[in-house]
Amino acid sequence: MGMIPHDADHEHWMGLALAEAREALRTEDVPIGAVLLGPDGAVLATGRNEREALGDPTAHAEVVAIRAGAEALRRRMADDGGESDGWRLEDCTLVVTLEPCAMCAGAIVLSRIPRVVFGAWDEKAGAAGSVFDILRERRLNHWVEVYPGIREDECAALLRDFFARHRG
Repeated sequence: MGMIPHDADHEHWMGLALAEAREALRTEDVPIGAVLLGPDGAVLATGRNEREALGDPTAHAEVVAIRAGAEALRRRMADDGGESDGWRLEDCTLVVTLEPCAMCAGAIVLSRIPRVVFGAWDEKAGAAGSVFDILRERRLNHWVEVYPGIREDECAALLRDFFARHRG
């Protein structure tokens, strides 16, 4: 098992996720960003909401990062002469600016990601402790360590500003 991340790492990684979230604004997508860190602690993949950009209801930041991370892991293993099914993202860490929804929490569990760091809570659709707690549901076959509230005010402000502009 790899290292347990420290708080300073969480703050830094959330900065990378916030940069991805800001990129989503260019396509009028809700500004949510994600960074998937590999077992070595380096960035394996990034993602941002692309539902508007792609016309894909599943193109949430977490799903985009998980898909890209699985592909990167497969390529890395092939380059090293090994094999990887690509879908087991064991010992990776997912950092996301908003608490994952039920769909994303399910994808996290199914991809075997052991750690999730997130910024703002989602009181309407969150599935990492607010509305549901899929990531720590003991009846499932995989449980996730959750580190909530990292740079929470910054993450929440980005979303608040976006919705104020689009509703006002």
